[in-house]
Amino acid sequence: MSEDQKRVLEQQLWNIANTLRGKMNADEFRDYILGFIFYKYLSEKMEIFANVILKQDKIKFRDITPKTAQANDFLEAIKEEALEKLGYFLRPEELFTEVAKRGMGNNEDIDLFDESKTNFILEDIQKILTNIQLSTMGTDSEEDFDNLFEDMDLNSTKLGKTPEARNTIIAKVLTHLDKIDFKLENTELDVLGDAYEYLIGQFASGAGKKAGEFYTPQEVSKILAKIVTTGKQKLKSVYDPTCGSGSLLLRVAREVKDVAMFYGQEMNRTTYNLARMNMILHGVHYRQFDIKQEDTLEHPQHIDDLPFEAIVANPPFSANWSANPIFTSDDRFSQYGKLAPSSKADFAFVQHMIYHLAENGTMAIVLPHGALFRGGAEQHIRKFLIENKNYLDTVIGLPANIFYGTSIPTCILVFKKCRENPEDVLFIDASNDYEKVKTQNVLRDEHIDKIINTFRNRTEKDKYSKKALLTELTSNDYNLNIPRYVDTFEAEADIDIEAIANEIKAIDESIKETDKTIADFCKELNISTPF
Repeated sequence: MSEDQKRVLEQQLWNIANTLRGKMNADEFRDYILGFIFYKYLSEKMEIFANVILKQDKIKFRDITPKTAQANDFLEAIKEEALEKLGYFLRPEELFTEVAKRGMGNNEDIDLFDESKTNFILEDIQKILTNIQLSTMGTDSEEDFDNLFEDMDLNSTKLGKTPEARNTIIAKVLTHLDKIDFKLENTELDVLGDAYEYLIGQFASGAGKKAGEFYTPQEVSKILAKIVTTGKQKLKSVYDPTCGSGSLLLRVAREVKDVAMFYGQEMNRTTYNLARMNMILHGVHYRQFDIKQEDTLEHPQHIDDLPFEAIVANPPFSANWSANPIFTSDDRFSQYGKLAPSSKADFAFVQHMIYHLAENGTMAIVLPHGALFRGGAEQHIRKFLIENKNYLDTVIGLPANIFYGTSIPTCILVFKKCRENPEDVLFIDASNDYEKVKTQNVLRDEHIDKIINTFRNRTEKDKYSKKALLTELTSNDYNLNIPRYVDTFEAEADIDIEAIANEIKAIDESIKETDKTIADFCKELNISTPF
């Protein structure tokens, strides 16, 4: 698919999504449109899979009806295979296309804003979404599909005051989605996955402060992904303890040939559902991901899993956490001697991730700049990580105003347990490299490449990057504020005092001449002078 075709597809999806915009806020209509796209994906995947099985019988899956000879035998055989390979099952009459057709009846070419009558399909859709989940009961995929569509309340008055009004808008959305070809049969393309990512990004840009709960801007994701995959073609595992919509995990997968297993945890229930949908939509088999819903710091869900080879995270900045004294005996925190303050959980996330990091692994975390220099317990933890463990590898300063919902400058901290360059820490000041787009600062490919090339080659560039010896960090009391190490001072041009004095004299002479001219005019006019 060309870039132009991709942009057309993205615009089509955004236009369809906007049919709901006037009825609810971005957070709410996001859940409906992304849920319907996911339903369409599951349907098309199911149909393609079933048609391959039925090929030798010379019958199409959607043509199977109760009147078809051996219909039950066909469906039972397909269901058994589908639950094993896909993790779920849909009957022919439950396919997205069939429901969309039933909804619009003979009005398939209706305009989105035409108020013509539609057939009632609300109850059908609600039952189908429930059946998808029920089909997985007792199977290995049950947890991955559990309550996946719970945020799609088709009886919500936000969709319309009456059932008929709600039915009309949903039928139209389904009909227009049905006309879009996601090219799922071409396994080399990830058209739907890319489109889904685009929509998530669009919703994030319009969702204000809440966006940070579920989405990391793609350019930041790209930096984190390239850092943790440096020197590797395959990963045994990748983990994100605050995974949001799962986009960061999927970005890591783009940088290598294969990721054996994805792990993630997300506290927000709606975002957790979004993450599971996102993984499946991108072709990640249900046995290849383990996404859990819980508070990562208070109730970690992957504590007994093997250490992870790559860890990435964009946790909520300076979030609150309990800092309960009981955690001083928790293996994640006990060796440090201090817990991160309850009002700022930044280093609690660092400690949690360090605990899960494999000996040959790399982790990269986005933090607010304050985490670099704040005192107290945070300074104590920084000292332990640098002096006792020597895990800190790189500090990267990012521009301000690149995250949705906050304009504060941020940084990336990179940690490794087995560092290739244990004698120094690399500091990169990329805070001035960006392009301003409307009210947001954006990192372009050239800015990202500059950061990654500097990181990978550990090059020192004037006013951009510097390798600081550990003794220098010690002498600065483990303050990691980047200007302490990367000198970005720009000397002011020399001022010629004598030239300025002569210029002032010339101005004074000019003023005197002007005053004399004005006085002469006033005398001729027989009026008093203004001075």
